[in-house]
Amino acid sequence: QVQLVESGGGLVQPGGSLRLSCAVSGGIFSIYVMGWYRQAPGKQRELVAHITTGGMANYPDSVKGRFTISRENAKNTVYLQMNSLKPEDTAVYYCNAEGGGPMGDFASWGQGTQVTVSS
Repeated sequence: QVQLVESGGGLVQPGGSLRLSCAVSGGIFSIYVMGWYRQAPGKQRELVAHITTGGMANYPDSVKGRFTISRENAKNTVYLQMNSLKPEDTAVYYCNAEGGGPMGDFASWGQGTQVTVSS
């Protein structure tokens, strides 16, 4: 019932920037936490950024200072601004949302969007 649609991925040169967007739709009363994860070939999915309804965010050291997560609660949308991109950032990026709706609490994932950093 709850769907996440991601956009903004693509090819960029090292040092470039991208902005990812994720819109959540369906049966939603509220979204408690939204976040971005990524998965590179041969590696486990890892947290990129997390943000609460109140705007508290956290990042791993690998992206801290380069990536910024934000959300528009009224639109149930989360963004990820990625600056100073490195080849090591190449991965499929997934949006995640946890919240509550008519059927109860939910935890949903998007289909993923490819980010490739290469010269």
